[in-house]
Amino acid sequence: METTTLMILMACGVVAVAVMMKALKLRHSIHHTAMLSALLAMGLVLTSCSDDDETTSVPADEIEAQLQKMTLREKVGQMFYVRLESLDTTMHWNVYADLQQNPMLQVNSNIRDLNAKYPVGGIILYAWNIKDEPQLATIVADIRKLNGKPLLCIDEEGGRIARIAKNSNFNVEVIGPMGDIGKTNDPANAYHAGNVIGSYLTKYGIDIDFAPVADVNTNPENIVIGDRAFSDDPQVAAPMVVSYLQGLKDAGITGCIKHFPGHGDTKADTHYGYASTQKTWAEMQQCEMVTFRAGIQWGCELIMTAHIGTPKITGSDVPATMSPIILQDKLRGELGYQNIIITDAMEMGAITQQYSSSEAAVGSIQAGADIVLGPRYFTEAFDAVMKAVEQGTISEERINQSVRRILKMKKSRRGEGEN
Repeated sequence: METTTLMILMACGVVAVAVMMKALKLRHSIHHTAMLSALLAMGLVLTSCSDDDETTSVPADEIEAQLQKMTLREKVGQMFYVRLESLDTTMHWNVYADLQQNPMLQVNSNIRDLNAKYPVGGIILYAWNIKDEPQLATIVADIRKLNGKPLLCIDEEGGRIARIAKNSNFNVEVIGPMGDIGKTNDPANAYHAGNVIGSYLTKYGIDIDFAPVADVNTNPENIVIGDRAFSDDPQVAAPMVVSYLQGLKDAGITGCIKHFPGHGDTKADTHYGYASTQKTWAEMQQCEMVTFRAGIQWGCELIMTAHIGTPKITGSDVPATMSPIILQDKLRGELGYQNIIITDAMEMGAITQQYSSSEAAVGSIQAGADIVLGPRYFTEAFDAVMKAVEQGTISEERINQSVRRILKMKKSRRGEGEN
């Protein structure tokens, strides 16, 4: 049996034992991976990590029937997950601080008017969109009513990336950095982190958590990943990633592993400009792909791309987000991933300094992305994709491929998906 496959099976067993012990209120009596592994070896726990186990089965003919009812505009809308501010054309910002200083805390008439013409598949909330429990409940309820029936998304990793837990108006358990969890070498702790976070996200009406980070933080000079990653050792990180995913799932939240093909060996921050890795694919196979393979074999529904260049793999500086070699040849082809590919936020400097919103949206879809997250100028990006289909640059069947995956996820969550 391959080492990676064995690790995943062991991690699944660790998760199952953690769940069992939690149910018996004995979970905290287990502190070492070795003890959990021994239980698994004795055959006390069996669990499945297949795609079929991860999502509720949705009949293909049901998806096709819904797809046939949708207009092209409705289908394209499902491929955009945007920040709330993108739906209000009166909002103007240059840097993230502008959004913090003038926070959008409600769904206003400008948003509703634009959304009537521009449906969206998802809305991502940031810290400045969240004030307290009553306000969050109201904004979530109002977002649910928007055209496209958007899913609610958030970055709630634990550690420094925690939109809700870092807000003093919320009384939730604060989860520390994943790097600290990785140091315990106990995947049950990663399960606990995912389950705690998932539980309060479900309470507040969130659907998708853009977590966990599956990067392997091998570069000490990395300024963007750091302790967001579980470890600099893929053999440690892989079981942590799947355990965290299982914790989210058991709490009712869809997780997303990121940032493919791996942001851990970079120096620059793609929020502000170009970053790259000098690794070859063979080198990545021995490191970064260990964690991503683990997540894929577990059955993760979403993988987020990195805006990093991979010149020793693609022969160019094109960001992975816009590279068919990375997304189609490597992720879908070699790794066999069949679920949703979502871009990292397209408003980040690594994209906006090189491409317009139109070029980035069309280019990422051509490369193989299913969801365009956070384009800098949403309506421009939406219109560009519509035009690309109408002119034959992107086929409608290519759009359908992505929308099928998206509808399957939405229906598997809460029977949603009708537009």
